[in-house]
Amino acid sequence: MSDKDFVEKDEIFSKVLRAGRRTYFFDVRGTKAGDYYLTITESKKFTHDDGSYHYKKHKIYLYKEDFSAFQENLTEMIDYIIDEKGEEVISERHQKDFKKENFSAEQNENQEEVSVTTEKFTDISFEDI
Repeated sequence: MSDKDFVEKDEIFSKVLRAGRRTYFFDVRGTKAGDYYLTITESKKFTHDDGSYHYKKHKIYLYKEDFSAFQENLTEMIDYIIDEKGEEVISERHQKDFKKENFSAEQNENQEEVSVTTEKFTDISFEDI
């Protein structure tokens, strides 16, 4: 049996999620004993100055005995984030029309606002309290 035949039998079901520079692969695979497990692979594209690129991949193997606890923890973490920060993406870097120079200019504006606010805060007289 060739490696190609083994790979075809090993991969049972797959889905792909493209998210900007990241791609997530969800693959159901088979064990030698004929059971199934899940692999989740994050692949992130990095572009070099010369236009060439490479990918970095991270993989999680998730077995059936861990499904329930994994799902509970994932759901709890997602619910916490949504409850605390809502569903809207806060970082402007995730917006399709984001430009780095705009982000830097807004950071400088925010820093100026903070210093103005701080100066006003220090003008408080404690005799009024």
